[in-house]
Amino acid sequence: MEEEMSRKFFPTAIVLLVLTLAPFIANAAAPSYEGKVIRIIVGHSAGGGFDTYARMVGRHLGRHLPGNPTVIVENMVGAGSLIAGKYLYSRAKPDGLTLGTLTSQLVMAQILGREGVDIDTRKFEWIGVPVQDHVVCTFTKASGITSMEKWIAAKAPVKMGGTAPGDTTADVPRILKAALQLPIQLVEGYKGTAEIRLASESGEVAGSCWQWEAIKVTWSKALESGDVVTVLQATPKPLPDLPKVPLASSYAKTEEARELIKMGIYEPSIITRPFFLPPGTPKDQVQVMRKAFQETMKDPGLLEEAKKSNLDINPMTGEEVEEIIKGLFSINPSVVSKLKEILYPKK
Repeated sequence: MEEEMSRKFFPTAIVLLVLTLAPFIANAAAPSYEGKVIRIIVGHSAGGGFDTYARMVGRHLGRHLPGNPTVIVENMVGAGSLIAGKYLYSRAKPDGLTLGTLTSQLVMAQILGREGVDIDTRKFEWIGVPVQDHVVCTFTKASGITSMEKWIAAKAPVKMGGTAPGDTTADVPRILKAALQLPIQLVEGYKGTAEIRLASESGEVAGSCWQWEAIKVTWSKALESGDVVTVLQATPKPLPDLPKVPLASSYAKTEEARELIKMGIYEPSIITRPFFLPPGTPKDQVQVMRKAFQETMKDPGLLEEAKKSNLDINPMTGEEVEEIIKGLFSINPSVVSKLKEILYPKK
């Protein structure tokens, strides 16, 4: 009898011991960031949409990481975020302490074989995106481009501000010019959308195309006053905020034009603002950061801040971002060839 009771007791005791110690074992195994500093490298200038979202995420992310680390944001501008991309790819330590956020157009630049893009974006450890973006084209009232009819009828090419090839502000005008035969003169070299806004307001350029989720926040006063006007949506369907603004696809006269708009603008825009870790970051740190990012997206403090600032929060997980990027690398070769011809023409 005593031996039988002993056989029953020990398995039960082991189970209870494991259950008791499990939380301590898990905490010991999880990376701790106590006393550490997390850097978020933004591949765009201060004051723009990327910077705005990164700083908001940075103010809340630390609370969801073990050890409650300090989170700081640094801007590393240049070459349509390629400089930041190269730094994060080959120079940043893969120790889980450096996050990056830059335009997903860099993924397209790799797919299309842009000169100088000697990084493999598939090797980044994708953490997630805070919002699924939608590209629109917005111009100042002073430029005279206050509707698609006026844009199409413009007697001279409309000057549009851009950063550099590989960025939304540069690539979208090129695609729209080729797909819809719109009169466009692209003026590149601006550090980011904050500088493009200033150039538009000074009359240097008429406007540009980038994410509505950023435009409606960073250019809100001019939109409310009517000093700037959104005239075109490069989106699959009208946005709730812009029910009367026409879609780019409605001006496409061929299936090829519609496909260029879809694969060159729609698809990449969903993951415009990805957050990621450098290649080679240990998988346990990747998982901890992914979990922390998703918790941050649900943080009441972040959601309240986003609401006050009129910032949309519509996140995707790192796994979802990975799947979309895999799909982009499977684009029809004929579309790839045409996009390459449009975005990186031979000189």
